[in-house]
Amino acid sequence: MTPEQTILAAVATPLLGALAIVATGRISENLREGVTFLTASILIFWVWSLLPDLLSGARPGLVLTEVLPGIEIAFSVEPLGMLFAALASGLWLVNSLYSVGYMRANGEHHQTRYYTFFAISLMATMGIAFAGNLFTLFLFYEILTLSTYPLVSHKGDADTVRSARVYLGLLLATSIGLFLPAIIWTYAAAGTGDFTPGGVLEGAVGGVWVLLLLGLYVFGIGKAAVMPVHRWLPAAMVAPTPVSALLHAVAVVKAGVFSVVKIVVYIFGVDFLFELPGSVWLTWAAATTIILASVMALRQTNLKRLLAYSTVSQLSYVVMATAVLKPLAEIGAAIHMAAHALGKITLFFAAGALYTAAKITEVRDLAGMGQRMPWTMAAFTIGALSMIGVPPTGGFVSKWYILAGAFQAESYAAIATVILSTVLNAAYFLPLVWMAWFAESQPRYEGVREAPLPMVIALTFTGLATLAFFFFNAPVIELERQLLGDAS
Repeated sequence: MTPEQTILAAVATPLLGALAIVATGRISENLREGVTFLTASILIFWVWSLLPDLLSGARPGLVLTEVLPGIEIAFSVEPLGMLFAALASGLWLVNSLYSVGYMRANGEHHQTRYYTFFAISLMATMGIAFAGNLFTLFLFYEILTLSTYPLVSHKGDADTVRSARVYLGLLLATSIGLFLPAIIWTYAAAGTGDFTPGGVLEGAVGGVWVLLLLGLYVFGIGKAAVMPVHRWLPAAMVAPTPVSALLHAVAVVKAGVFSVVKIVVYIFGVDFLFELPGSVWLTWAAATTIILASVMALRQTNLKRLLAYSTVSQLSYVVMATAVLKPLAEIGAAIHMAAHALGKITLFFAAGALYTAAKITEVRDLAGMGQRMPWTMAAFTIGALSMIGVPPTGGFVSKWYILAGAFQAESYAAIATVILSTVLNAAYFLPLVWMAWFAESQPRYEGVREAPLPMVIALTFTGLATLAFFFFNAPVIELERQLLGDAS
């Protein structure tokens, strides 16, 4: 197959898989889940087969159709999108294994609907990753929002539906009220919305209007969760843990920060923004989100809500690193997307295992669980250390590059933010680790053992991957050096 056909196959495979899941769900749950594994495996094959062409310098793309004159549904492959697609496709397979254990052990209803919308969400994620212009990005961004709503509201009780409406309402309000006007403005001013190396806005928009347009994009892309557009993420924690794990540690939240980075690089242009002194506001907005969200995480007693606020904070590392506008920081932004995905999905997997095995949802109940669920809590410890940035975990690598880029730019606000937030990360994660391994377990958890084997295998894999990323991150760095070449 040609690279162009492979791109289409990568976008279409999850959708075809969703149809097959619906059909087989009426026959057998084993067959349905087998189709899920097969679809995820085929998607990995298509996505990863694009990597050799990309590393050789090719940028394959195609126009699917022209909706209006100058408005096309188009796809293209570039380094940042390749990283996002590879992450999401690879972790979907692991999450599918985890989901089998979680959904069956907890007796979750509507499992066919769950796997179906999960597949549709991955289709939208592939569309975002390979979007060739702003219109295509917006189209699949909205599909991702709509297709994840049934997953967030899966439990169906009144409290869950209310929280899911907050999720849906905030993401639609920001995208339609801010993101869409920014896209229309860009097409009107530049005559194009194509993602172009070096950007398209220089000479088309100037002065304070550039900063206003940047603000529309940053706050309009609500999935990036830059404060105050962040409340949807804690609200989404009502979803089943596998949803929280992949969609809110990888696909949905990464779609947000990915979109911000891609628009900065390919629509504004890094050099163009660097010449505008006022663009420093983005650094301050991200820094404020990092610190405030970390403080809010300190106050949480519910484990998943603590992880949610941690995610709000960690996402803005990517935004802040992008705003620094220096090569090392840009590499750090991309690496942090990968490191955070591996570490945070591990933490959510562990939280789901604790819930499945012992119905633990509160932080205080972690006491002594290291002795009762050693595999789960070992993985949790690795994920927590990665969020702090302790070697040898992936989080250390990304924070190192972000900090180096901040020194390169002499951005003292970014330097101080990384240092202070690291202290705060340690302040809310290390006590959990200590409790799990050294505190005395509560009597009511006597006899608790590990969650079902598929869940333990999945969380062990992602925990080991978080460690491995510390040593084997060269392919990601090489991809993002190509991104810098596109940006210049």
